[in-house]
Amino acid sequence: MWDPQQRLKLGAVMRQQEAFENKHTNGQSDTVDLQETLTKEDFQAQIDSLSSLEKKFSFYGPVFDCIVFHDGVTWRACVDTTTTGDLESCSLLAPYALEQQFATLGCSDMLTYSVNIYKEGDLLEIVTNCGSHGTHVACIAAGYFPDQPELNGIAPGAQIVSIKIGDSRLGSMETGTSLIRAIIKAIELKVDLVNFSYGETAAYQNSGRICDLMSEAVNKHGIIFVSSAGNSGPALSTVGTPGGTTTAIIGVGAYVSPEMMAAEYSLREKLPGNHYTWSSRGPSADGARGVCISAPGGAIASVPNWTLRRSQLMNGTSMSSPNACGGIALLLSALKAGNIPYSPYSIRRAVENTALKVENIEAFAQGCGLLQVEKSYMLFTEKNPCQEWNMNFVVTCNGGRGIYLREPHEIKPQETVVNIEPVYCDVNTTENKDKIAFSMRVNLICSATWVSCPAHLELMNMQRVFTVKVDPAGLPTGPHYTEIQAFDISCPTKGPIFRVPITILVPIRVQDAEQCELRFCNQHFNAGQIRRHFIAVPEGATWAVIHMKVLSKEHGSRFVIHTIQLSPQTAPKSNEFYKLVNLSDLGETTQSFNVRGGGTLEVCISKWWASIGCVSIDYSVRFSGLRASSQVFSMHAAEGIARIDVKSTLNCEEILPVVALKHHVQVLRPTESKIQALGNRDLLPDGRQIYELLLTYQLHMSKTGEFSPFCPWLSHLLYESDYEAQLWMLFDTNKQLMASGDAFPHQYSAKVEKGDYTLRMHVRHEKTEQLDRLKEKPMLIKHKLANAGITLDTFATQGHAMTGGKKFVTHSSQAGEICPIYITPLPDEKIPKGVTAGNYLLGTLTFAKDDYGKKANGFPFKYVISEAPNRKKNGPPANKEKNKALEFDDALRDLKVNWLSKLGSESLYNELREKYDDHFPLHQAWLLALDADKEKPNRLQEIVATAELLLSKIDKQTVLSHYGMKADVRPNAAAIKSDMEKQKIALIEALSRLGIAKADLLTAETSEEERTTTLLQLDDIFRNLTKLTDLNDAKVVQFAMRHATLCVQYGRLLKMLLKQLEDKPTEENERKAIETCQKLGWDHCVQHLGNGLFTKYPPSYRLF
Repeated sequence: MWDPQQRLKLGAVMRQQEAFENKHTNGQSDTVDLQETLTKEDFQAQIDSLSSLEKKFSFYGPVFDCIVFHDGVTWRACVDTTTTGDLESCSLLAPYALEQQFATLGCSDMLTYSVNIYKEGDLLEIVTNCGSHGTHVACIAAGYFPDQPELNGIAPGAQIVSIKIGDSRLGSMETGTSLIRAIIKAIELKVDLVNFSYGETAAYQNSGRICDLMSEAVNKHGIIFVSSAGNSGPALSTVGTPGGTTTAIIGVGAYVSPEMMAAEYSLREKLPGNHYTWSSRGPSADGARGVCISAPGGAIASVPNWTLRRSQLMNGTSMSSPNACGGIALLLSALKAGNIPYSPYSIRRAVENTALKVENIEAFAQGCGLLQVEKSYMLFTEKNPCQEWNMNFVVTCNGGRGIYLREPHEIKPQETVVNIEPVYCDVNTTENKDKIAFSMRVNLICSATWVSCPAHLELMNMQRVFTVKVDPAGLPTGPHYTEIQAFDISCPTKGPIFRVPITILVPIRVQDAEQCELRFCNQHFNAGQIRRHFIAVPEGATWAVIHMKVLSKEHGSRFVIHTIQLSPQTAPKSNEFYKLVNLSDLGETTQSFNVRGGGTLEVCISKWWASIGCVSIDYSVRFSGLRASSQVFSMHAAEGIARIDVKSTLNCEEILPVVALKHHVQVLRPTESKIQALGNRDLLPDGRQIYELLLTYQLHMSKTGEFSPFCPWLSHLLYESDYEAQLWMLFDTNKQLMASGDAFPHQYSAKVEKGDYTLRMHVRHEKTEQLDRLKEKPMLIKHKLANAGITLDTFATQGHAMTGGKKFVTHSSQAGEICPIYITPLPDEKIPKGVTAGNYLLGTLTFAKDDYGKKANGFPFKYVISEAPNRKKNGPPANKEKNKALEFDDALRDLKVNWLSKLGSESLYNELREKYDDHFPLHQAWLLALDADKEKPNRLQEIVATAELLLSKIDKQTVLSHYGMKADVRPNAAAIKSDMEKQKIALIEALSRLGIAKADLLTAETSEEERTTTLLQLDDIFRNLTKLTDLNDAKVVQFAMRHATLCVQYGRLLKMLLKQLEDKPTEENERKAIETCQKLGWDHCVQHLGNGLFTKYPPSYRLF
């Protein structure tokens, strides 16, 4: 709609401009009429305005009228998708949960929507999806096509409850609010199964507010939770949260079968079944298995109609999870039909104990194996009833959920205390007599010779304890996994009732102390093959370099280089390196990454799962180290020179320190904080109320820029956070939403124009005392510095640093040698504008000259700004000889004049005129008072008279002459300049307000003669103002726009309005621009700008 009309209107204006210029260039005269000049400007302004609107065109989305009413039974809504008021042609919808109704916005977009209605009809929510992911997942699990059953999902008879957790403001990222509301709704509707194809990496396992509520849904309400294990493989311990780290949830890995490779991916060679390279691997950091079972991780399934395609191939553990969830739905259907009791715990044991182990695939990837629905059902039918069907056996091992020996100091014989605690599912009432009667003798079996455990354990309704001894002595380097499996001796064929996972990673020691390098030669890789090397990183190493070279001449291949180290209570991604590389025949690559000396590093080299053929490669890992005297680098400008000692820990290294500051961090304190109880959607089971803390911050941008807000107290935590949600939204002065973000600040930024902004953040919890702790928490605003940022100077000696002498040059540091580095503060003149005391600059500090070391071995560096120096302002010298009485009289006069514009007192004005009539600021203040008067339309003649009086008090020619001078060399030039500036401002204000008043006095009853006279006067005012200032200046633009309107030059008017909207958008000017476009006949602009009103000028802030 926009483009065709835009081209037509632009072409028409350009033709009119050409015709006008041709007409007025024939028979040229020496004088050019003002109106002729302005008409030419008007045509050009029309062209400029159309171009500006085109350049800044942004589709605001469809704009529809919505009607909400109660029909006596329920609330209903109608969205006028016709945009013409033809409601009879529109769909009338009830909330989707009640009648499962949906409609389509239009045939052009094919976007389906449904509605929810809250707050007794005051809040209408129009729900659409923000991607195709959810539809694809749902169709895998339970797609139903009765006429084309080959398109069906795993369980086509299952009833789907669709709960949207992806936030459109965040590009479909899940939020704490949406997750909690989804859990509440699932419990309320008493769903049987939840598929959760979402997740993030987390710092803590099996904990956090959201994970606790998910576990509550399982343990107290009997909901079976199935989730994706994550797509962060192939290294170990990369399972995501919640699927791979939460005990109550069944985490599913992604398998690709030979049939899938042929049918979905069209591979030209048949390959054996495997796990996708990217599928996350266990164990979790606390020793749990991580991946429970596996299922096909790719599918061609339906996607939303707005994609204009029927189906699409997608892969990920997001696809394996619904595959498994659909399979479990079939199992539940059969169990319900046979009245066979089950619980989330018995279902999990059944699917794990009957899963099909795939040969040549490690347990870290496949868990217990591929889901087998029929065998799971047979297990229930053959072994039912069993006394533990409603019981979970919680395994804890010294605070973890398994035994995980990974770090070098842990690889020694160890004894671990294992706790087993039977727990009942609350949703199925278990009588006390059954709890008393519970008794089970179990046989503990472990096939690994390096594990010793008792053979028998008696279970009853209490916690039992036994010890396990793990002796890794004699184990070859590499990963080792086993389980202690507990079998009910009365029926061992039903499989283990609980498992104790045990993982040991025996690292390689670097033997070449001189080179600190490990070489792996002539390593053969088939499709999907993984080689893992666990290396005890030498003490003192801070980075490593890996070099790979293809030996095969026939063809290259695609490889994944994945390295990872674990740190306590730290997300795995914080210490990992991942690189997907395509290597041609005889190709090679070199990559570097950060390491931590003394810990175990996994170097995982994997050939991509679909990369056909066998390839041989050589690769090596070399360690280097430059260790500083401190690992936290912060420098305060007021402290002067900072010293850092750097030690070369392994080999001779070249040192060339660089401090590069890239960001300015501004600290904001909340201007308002409010805790309030939320509505029915946020009421937990048992009536537990969720509260919201709303924090408000004010931000001023002195220029256009990009920044990322973040709250350090809450950042980088989602599922594992002790708070439910953290979401911020940025608004301009008109309450337009400019940007949003959540717990991960590196993913979200705001690019805004100069101006004032309001940032609102909400945090949720069911305990108000926890929210009270955050009421004064600051928000940090991380601004990008212009250009390449700022560097601090570094020196080799303190003397050079103090005197600004020779800067640091490359120094070759021998192993064990300490090299001092001196860093000097940033000169005050180099501190970026707007960076004030208390703010800080943020960047990186690197020590290595080597590019690989510089890339991998950077440290965060914080530079805190101190108070700016006090500098005396240059100004006219004070007149020491001035009489004190005269000085007092002038000060009293100026005080009264200053208050005149605020009070608007005519009696005060007349009183001052008697004594100071020649003092032009007096009349200037009275003019401003009249202009601000609420009765201004009735006082236009007074404004005219006052403006003319003010003009008579100013020598216009003297002012113009002063500003026409190249330089003023007079001794009192500064004082003269100050006085001329004041007179110029008064002159501009007088002319502008005189013109505005005269223009406003013109009415329909004004005679033609008077109108002509007034227009000539306005032209004269226009000429004078153009000599003094730019017509877009805030002091004169209102007159300039009235002048353009009276001259019927709507192009000039629109151009000025668009400039005003660019500098400071207001709804008033936006509506004036729409009205002007209407007068120009630009209907497409009228529609576009009109649609934007609802987005740019909402009546209130957007809800969280």
